[in-house]
Amino acid sequence: MKQYKLTAWPELPANYQRIAYRRMLSDMSHRYVSVQQLCDSSGANKLEVRVFVQTLIDRGLVLERDELPEHGLLGPFGGWLRRALHGEGITR
Repeated sequence: MKQYKLTAWPELPANYQRIAYRRMLSDMSHRYVSVQQLCDSSGANKLEVRVFVQTLIDRGLVLERDELPEHGLLGPFGGWLRRALHGEGITR
């Protein structure tokens, strides 16, 4: 899956003047987000989100990346535990 991040805030045409699209832009301006995350936060359906994101991509306003893997079974705690046990990030 892909994740998307906004590089510049666009001027929206009339057909995108709904709060759902502004929510998507706001989320994308802060971090990389997936289509599903945009659906969840905006209330738009997947087709609306995909068309909107493609419009932004065509205008050169979006960075894309492959979705990063989840933290695993332990969630974020697993990353902290791994760093703690292996001494990663410890300055001496």
